[in-house]
Amino acid sequence: MKVLITGVTGQDGSLMADYLLENTDLDIVGGVRRLSVPNHSNISHLKDNPRFRLINLDVTDPESVSYAVKSEKPEFYINFAANSFVGTSWEMPVNHFQTNTFSVLYSLEAIRKHSPATRFYSAGSSEQFGDVDYAPQDINHPFKPRSPYGASKCAAHHLVKVYRESYALYAVQGILFNHEGIRRGEEFVTRKITKSVARIKKAMDSDQPFEPLVLGNLDSKRDWSDAEDFVRGIWQMLNRSMPKDFVLASNECHSIRDFVNLSFKTLGIEGVWSGEGLNETLKDEEGRVLVQVSEKFFRPAEVDLLMGDNVEALNDLGWELKTSFEDLVKKMTEYDYNQA
Repeated sequence: MKVLITGVTGQDGSLMADYLLENTDLDIVGGVRRLSVPNHSNISHLKDNPRFRLINLDVTDPESVSYAVKSEKPEFYINFAANSFVGTSWEMPVNHFQTNTFSVLYSLEAIRKHSPATRFYSAGSSEQFGDVDYAPQDINHPFKPRSPYGASKCAAHHLVKVYRESYALYAVQGILFNHEGIRRGEEFVTRKITKSVARIKKAMDSDQPFEPLVLGNLDSKRDWSDAEDFVRGIWQMLNRSMPKDFVLASNECHSIRDFVNLSFKTLGIEGVWSGEGLNETLKDEEGRVLVQVSEKFFRPAEVDLLMGDNVEALNDLGWELKTSFEDLVKKMTEYDYNQA
């Protein structure tokens, strides 16, 4: 038996491969798009594992997807491949739909034609909720996306539902709220924060000058969890007797400012906020600027608050969160400090 994982070089895909290799007897087939300079750092530790292998698979190419499904006929197909950086979706809207939506359509078509017993997972996002009506958001909250990225994930969600109901496929989408960790890409705000805090602390340790961390909307609030907790929830979704979509979240909400404060505190740095708007700064006790605000990092349409309702996942799946927000920030910050 085998599981095909797309996006296996990313945070979620690599963590899922680790989890399945440790907790199941499945063979792992990682689908990767061929690049002239491959980035396999997240899976380098798996290269000699006899239960793990890579195949060439471009999810934006329907023939590539069809060939992979037809030749592998996996028991499970977990689709993590995506253009997942929300900020760039205004600059590359077509790419986001090709990667995040059409890839799901190609995958579902390939499963329908060549391997209808395959259980399919599509990675959704809290950005689907967008301009929210209420908090916390549950699976019944209407989709009101505020970015091309969010819209692409909404379209994928509807495709999963259509194929599930039309062809009796086991196809589900998990709507995952923000989930982070030490393998998170450095362009994401959480990793940007922890790496910058580590850099600043290292400069302080050696009495060197440093550039401040520059951010956008400090008051944007998100529901953050540890990605390692989420891969367990995804696997539980795929192993129910009947397919069903779920929200995975922490039922907690924290601002960017909260994340920044806790990250600095982890390394023993206390700061004081002053000013307003674009003039707001965080300074240490010596008056050195730790954080500045720039309009460059504001989105064209902001999503100010996302907080998920995890009650159904806790009760129906028996899922649990093992890592708190505080422990997540501490883990990420200490890792980046030790790596700096």
